[in-house]
Amino acid sequence: MTCSHFLRTYLCRPTFALALVFTLASSLVRAEPLTDDTIQSFMQSLNDVKSIEAELDELTKGIDKEAEMPDFSRIFSASVENMEGEPAYDRLEEHVEEYGFDDLTEWSSIGDRIYQAWMAIEMEGQEPAEKEQMEQALAELEAATQLTPEQKAQMRAMMENAVNAMESAKQAPAEDIEAVRPHVPALRSQAEGN
Repeated sequence: MTCSHFLRTYLCRPTFALALVFTLASSLVRAEPLTDDTIQSFMQSLNDVKSIEAELDELTKGIDKEAEMPDFSRIFSASVENMEGEPAYDRLEEHVEEYGFDDLTEWSSIGDRIYQAWMAIEMEGQEPAEKEQMEQALAELEAATQLTPEQKAQMRAMMENAVNAMESAKQAPAEDIEAVRPHVPALRSQAEGN
């Protein structure tokens, strides 16, 4: 999976926001508070990745990495770690440094925190309904006759990961949640591609 394919598939689609509601969590060490400037820089850098997308595609051409389900608990950190050692890593690092980040590790860690706080905000007041929907989806999965046992196991694992991630998203630090709250409309718009 190329970097830009990953970005298009998981970061630039309207469904990404919905997927994150069910699957995002993080257990990062919080070194510094999130500021408006940091959040805006992250969002702008993510949006502007599109400007170097063709270059990233070229740098990852010929790399045959098996596509895996991303780790939504560390969506940015995990994707960056998967790129380490590739030319695209260095180019993406140059890109994020233009927005004031020290390196991709800092950028991805901040991204994880922003998205975890965002999902905690999106989940406020929805916990009982979300849990009920997930239980219903699991019951429907078990009853599905058109799926093989392997397909059911894979989907069950994804749903269980989503449940665990929803629980972990509740652990977002209050200061991150309050820092991200004013940016939720912009985050929603960015996830929807507007």
